[in-house]
Amino acid sequence: MKLQLQRPIAFIDLETTGISISTDKIVEIAIVKIMPDGTKLVKRKLINPQMSIPASATEIHGISNEMVKDAPTFKQVANELKQFMENCDMGGYNSNRFDVPLLIEEFVRAGLEFTTDGRKMIDAQKIFHQMEQRTLTAAYKFYCNKSLENAHGAEADATATWEVLLAQVERYPELGETVESISKFTGEDDIVDFARRFIKVEGVEIFNFGKHKGKPVTEVLKAEPQYYDWMMRGDFAMNTKQKLTEILNRTLLKKA
Repeated sequence: MKLQLQRPIAFIDLETTGISISTDKIVEIAIVKIMPDGTKLVKRKLINPQMSIPASATEIHGISNEMVKDAPTFKQVANELKQFMENCDMGGYNSNRFDVPLLIEEFVRAGLEFTTDGRKMIDAQKIFHQMEQRTLTAAYKFYCNKSLENAHGAEADATATWEVLLAQVERYPELGETVESISKFTGEDDIVDFARRFIKVEGVEIFNFGKHKGKPVTEVLKAEPQYYDWMMRGDFAMNTKQKLTEILNRTLLKKA
């Protein structure tokens, strides 16, 4: 294995009720944890989302309401999942824009803190799009020369993503051979919240949307404090609201 791991990396894949981070729920999660010696550990669970799974979602991943009616809720398995990913970097396919944000949102709903602080976040899709611009099935064929069987099965997709990343490390020397070098290449260290409402530019948190796009968050909060209240009442991800509150609290402490 050419990729050098200093600590475990957990590849996650979710099947969900839909694509909204703030309102949709997980119906299946697979975590493929790769240890520094190359050992693979797998945890897969069906999850009762406590809401109806739309037919359009079932058509994609094949998971029906009947299949999850006796499955545990996310809250019931949250601590087990958190422990399994303890001290792991994280990886996936489009994971930094969807799987990780939704997973964090589920942890927040369950009342359990799960932080990405100190973790490297490796998204094989971003590497793929920067280099080749294709889908996961095409990536698997392109990099691994294999057909992806059981596409949209969480474990199959997560395992395929791991194999794609290994092939990418072999193919692109500029990625380096460590999680740190790959993370630096893909530029994921500038994320503030996973919905990307805020980003960091030269170490300063700025708005990445709306009328204040490009402005430092602290300056907006000082000049227009009601904007905080508007966002907290709005349909924003809970992770976004948490980060906004952290920035506000730091701003208030500096005032004091």
